[in-house]
Amino acid sequence: MDTGDAARLGARQQIWRLTAAALIGIAAWFTVAAALPPSCTADTCSWLVTGDPLIALGCVTVLPWRRRFPFTVALVVGIASAASALATGAALLALCSLSTRRRPVEIAVVVAAYVAAAQSTSGLYPIDTPPAPLWLQLALTMSSAGIAVATGVAIDARRAEVRSLRERADSAEREQGARAAQARAQERNRIAREMHDVLAHRISLVAMQAGVLDHRDDLSVEEKRTLVRGIADGSRQALEELRDVLGVLRADPDRPEPPQPTLDRVPDLVADARSSGLAVTLASTVTATPPETVGRTGYRVVQEGLTNATKHAPAAPVQITVDGTPGGELRVSVRNSAAATTLARPPASGFGLLGLAERITLAGGTLDHHRTRDNGYLLTARLPWPEHDPEKRA
Repeated sequence: MDTGDAARLGARQQIWRLTAAALIGIAAWFTVAAALPPSCTADTCSWLVTGDPLIALGCVTVLPWRRRFPFTVALVVGIASAASALATGAALLALCSLSTRRRPVEIAVVVAAYVAAAQSTSGLYPIDTPPAPLWLQLALTMSSAGIAVATGVAIDARRAEVRSLRERADSAEREQGARAAQARAQERNRIAREMHDVLAHRISLVAMQAGVLDHRDDLSVEEKRTLVRGIADGSRQALEELRDVLGVLRADPDRPEPPQPTLDRVPDLVADARSSGLAVTLASTVTATPPETVGRTGYRVVQEGLTNATKHAPAAPVQITVDGTPGGELRVSVRNSAAATTLARPPASGFGLLGLAERITLAGGTLDHHRTRDNGYLLTARLPWPEHDPEKRA
């Protein structure tokens, strides 16, 4: 056993170990005392009550250092036990502690010293009973030493198992913390994407209308009223959409999550853009209803295209094309011409196309966006459209 393990032993653990060693020594001492003849004089038996306890006391005194100097303490105590029956328990405890290190050579040396010392103990006292056969004396001594060694090895195995369990628990805790952190990061990304998709388009339209009011002096009263009304309606709708997103984040079990828009809501999106002053044209040849994931992703493509057109080309015409059939793919493209006027634009988040690319990749599609020859911009998405909706399967 190393010193690190020894440092973890408290006073109570040390006391009960030393107490157990003392009890074993006392039992051995009384066994020797019982074997002495009743007529034993003080001259021939004085060692039992003087020298024997003193050597045992010295052995018990050095036992607390057995973990810092395990081999030295075990060897010294094992040899000293030859002159003290009371030191038998101390010798076994030191041997047990040494065995927790699992060093066979050291254990063998101490066991040999302990067995040899035990054979000379009987010569210290005038015991009248005939001595037991040598093989029996060796067997008894080897048995006690073997029990001490086996106990030490078992203790070390138990400590190794406990250390392994602690390491596994710490590793599991760290892994759980890492998974929780990853889940939080994914949830933050999802929230950020939803916030962008829901609010960026609406706020861009409001900003464009406010920019028109600020830069156009030739507007009639009715046109100004229309723009102001559009700003008010857009702001109100942005607040409602923000409230819906926050309601989802609060995860209120009594409030169901609002349905996500799909491809059938694209005409409403185009109508909102037209009411805000954008010249938007929609050409759709889709007659079937795509799966919910495909339809929702297609809606987000149109929404992102209109948002970017509002920011970067507020007065340019926008052409939206949607086509596709089940068993093939859904193709959505948003194309705007070059900006005709320069208006103050809101700051760009820089994450709209990135989040859209993630959505399309998850849906198994592809996204392409680039400038056109007339300095406009083209956003195109291709999404697989299975003939049977996998989301409706049992």
